[in-house]
Amino acid sequence: MKKIQYIFILVILTMSSCNDYLDVVPDNVATLEYAFLDRVGAEKFLFTCYSYLPDFGSPGADPAILSGDELWIHAENEWYNSHVGNFHTYHIKLGQQNITNPLANYWDGGYSGINLYKGIRDCNIFLENIHLVGKDLDSLERARWIAEVKFLKAYYHYYLLRMYGPIPIIKENLPVSASIDEVRVYREPVDECFDYIVSLLNEAVPDLPLQISNVATDYGHITQPIALAIKAEVLVTAASPLFNGNQTYENMVDSRDIHLFNSTYDENKWKLAMDACKNAIDTALLANHKLYEFNDSRYPVTDSTKLIMSLRNAFTERWNQEVIWGMPANTAQSLQHLSLPYFTTNDISGSRTQPILSPTLTMAELFYSNHGVPIDEDTEYDFENRYKTSISTDEMYYINKGSLTANLNQHREPRFHSSLGFDSGIWFGNGRYKDVGQGNSSEVSWVLQAKSGEVSGKASSIRYSATGYFVKKYSHFETATNSTGITYVRMVFPIMRLADLYLLYAEARNEYMGPDAEVYQYLDLVRERAGLNGVTESWSQYSRFPDKPSTKTGLREIIQQERNSELAFEGKRFWDLRRWKIADQTMNTAIKGWNVEGNTEIDYYSLVTYDILSFTTKEYLWPLKQATIRVNPNLIQNPFWEN
Repeated sequence: MKKIQYIFILVILTMSSCNDYLDVVPDNVATLEYAFLDRVGAEKFLFTCYSYLPDFGSPGADPAILSGDELWIHAENEWYNSHVGNFHTYHIKLGQQNITNPLANYWDGGYSGINLYKGIRDCNIFLENIHLVGKDLDSLERARWIAEVKFLKAYYHYYLLRMYGPIPIIKENLPVSASIDEVRVYREPVDECFDYIVSLLNEAVPDLPLQISNVATDYGHITQPIALAIKAEVLVTAASPLFNGNQTYENMVDSRDIHLFNSTYDENKWKLAMDACKNAIDTALLANHKLYEFNDSRYPVTDSTKLIMSLRNAFTERWNQEVIWGMPANTAQSLQHLSLPYFTTNDISGSRTQPILSPTLTMAELFYSNHGVPIDEDTEYDFENRYKTSISTDEMYYINKGSLTANLNQHREPRFHSSLGFDSGIWFGNGRYKDVGQGNSSEVSWVLQAKSGEVSGKASSIRYSATGYFVKKYSHFETATNSTGITYVRMVFPIMRLADLYLLYAEARNEYMGPDAEVYQYLDLVRERAGLNGVTESWSQYSRFPDKPSTKTGLREIIQQERNSELAFEGKRFWDLRRWKIADQTMNTAIKGWNVEGNTEIDYYSLVTYDILSFTTKEYLWPLKQATIRVNPNLIQNPFWEN
């Protein structure tokens, strides 16, 4: 077989000399040829293409977890590194992104980032060589593998596009004979990038299966619902303000005099997104995806707790029917390890968990009231006195009856309680599986005691929640400590679930059609599962702005808050705030929490400010590494990062 040699684009990688220009593979040629001799070798190369997927849900590597305003950590300590890795993504929100050594560098790799262009290169190698495999790979399986790799290639381009804006499109690898001018590629206009990604997804869909047939071996492989759901998300992103009519970047012009951003708003992009979302929903339903409901006969619980468990398990229950695409690697174990509070003194002494992922007060205030409207709009919610305390008397399945707690924690929607743990809050599972009022004191749901000196409170200088809140959503309810340690129930971090898709469709349809019955329908499906009445009913009865759902602008705001509530802590808000182009309004905020040093109600329930975040316009797009631009001057830096 003639040896095939590849080079990869010099500009994509960080290089310091001409010898480092080209990512040449001649020393891998023998391995490459061997890889495509038979089905086994080709399948291994297929897994290599999958291996570049970002570590979704990893606190140390996924910028959508720690780089936004949802979570805070009180300190950096080498002690955590075995569980988190370095805190590079966390530093992004602290204003430490830079052009010398960019954090979460997915362009060149480094600082918790993966070089996704290497992933694209390997996808191209696969697509250019899969035809070499003999008869032991049948035509249907070959077509499916090609479709999977086309999806991965599209997704890697999309992940880069979301971070950097205009990117080089790598349709095929260059031959070793390519000239330096050919290797010095350009960033392509954003619209062309989106079009190319969508075209790859369209090519992939027909040869992908509707469902996984072999659960034992194939979960994690790409299906039609996955590809169509991501296509929907891609097109919603393309239609969103960051990429649709964004005049901030109208002067982003390269040396070819090509404008890389189209600053003219195009309403038809929302039509394309709307149609893609509906197609994805129809296909997902055809594949038997549905909104998850907790119905485990081993745990006979009240309707109130069942509702909480439906919302919590929609995220944590491995491969439940709502999960369209999940991260099969067990990245979510670190989420559990870093979020579960201490329930017993043995937990503290054994350091079985390290509860440092602390939800911010911003997130605690974001969820609706129990009437399904924002707490600052609810005519019956005492918003002005939300930081004061009172005795809880009528929410026994959510808050320990008779306990003194902040008004902010009371009379809130079920998603508040399914997502957050707090002082005096009820916590079902994780070692106790009897509902409130159903068992003895060693069996019934936990009551968190989070003041200083209490079992769930500050127990040392490093292992505690800085804000007084815990992410209940991050732990599977059957993960539990025992006399020797902790037993984790394996989770799959959801990259896309059906509720997300419903809300994307509601958003796209509202932007294109305005408020109508179908927008309300899909919005209300998500709200109904969350135990809330429909949008129009809730606003007409309880909001100070009863007509808000009847206007496109008002309903847009509602849909955005609905996404923030339903998908809290799932890595969605970080990207949503950017594509909506409101991060500069939302992220410039103080990070606050309760005074966890306090050991009395008066001291504990006083607000503490930990830091003040600063988000500037330049941070909507990641910077390119300065050295990368020096190697290839055809690449221009993203706006406002020049100095």
